[in-house]
Amino acid sequence: MDLKTLCETTKPKFRLGTLLFTQAIHRLFQDDKIDLVPLLHRHVRGDWGEVDNEDKQLNDRALNTHHRLFSAYDVAPHYRVWIITDADRSATTVLLPEDY
Repeated sequence: MDLKTLCETTKPKFRLGTLLFTQAIHRLFQDDKIDLVPLLHRHVRGDWGEVDNEDKQLNDRALNTHHRLFSAYDVAPHYRVWIITDADRSATTVLLPEDY
């Protein structure tokens, strides 16, 4: 699924804004080690991935209070991907925890 299809087939709970990727994420994507589209699809639908219950609740409240949104996804035995959408929904950054 490409990003255009993602936007057309998903009822998003919020807008992603400008998509930003760290160099590490860009390399993994280019090397076909991760597929970002399903992760972005989950994030925009409110599936926060592998975060604790407290973070899930914070995210759910942030949908209405316009605070930042944070998701974490284990995509391979060696990779966890973080997706962070800014409070004003102007940008979403995809990164590895070590990029933070």
